[in-house]
Amino acid sequence: MEVSPGMTATPKQPEPDRIASDTAQRLIGAATAEFCEHGFAGTDTNRIARRAGFAPQTFYRWFKDKTEIFLAVYRDWEEMEHRTIAGLIEKKAPVSQMVDAIVEHHRAFRIFRRSLRQLSLEDDAVRAARAQSRLRQLGRISGGKKPKSRLAALAVALFEVERLCDAVAEGEFADLGLDEKAARAVIGERLTSLRR
Repeated sequence: MEVSPGMTATPKQPEPDRIASDTAQRLIGAATAEFCEHGFAGTDTNRIARRAGFAPQTFYRWFKDKTEIFLAVYRDWEEMEHRTIAGLIEKKAPVSQMVDAIVEHHRAFRIFRRSLRQLSLEDDAVRAARAQSRLRQLGRISGGKKPKSRLAALAVALFEVERLCDAVAEGEFADLGLDEKAARAVIGERLTSLRR
């Protein structure tokens, strides 16, 4: 911007939509960290707001309650996993690399996923969101072109991958004194079947 003598330059103000987006994203980022460290029950909205650098009342301008932001974090988690897998598919990475990436994603969100499993049993909104997430995953896998009978078979494989990834991430095989290689092999087989 050119300034004539006697004029002062005024900095360009950020666009309201961008500010709104930045605020919501900062809250979601803070909530992600809180839920990954403390789980749903150990997190409160005041801590989320403070961690994002806002006063506690700011939280309620963007989210109705803790469950709503938990679901926003879950949607981000799903999108991160999707982008990771899509990137590996695009690179024609071996299935073992995909297994490693998915297990590590589950491991990084281990405490969050514990909360997700628990809340899915207790809260209808979380259960519905989890079902919608799985339906989106099945839609991506199938390209929306598979008959319902094939979708049921894909859902079985998806549940196996999801549960086995959580078990490996949680160290459940180590708890039994077992190597997780067999689980990783099955995850790889299921991922291969899902991609067909």
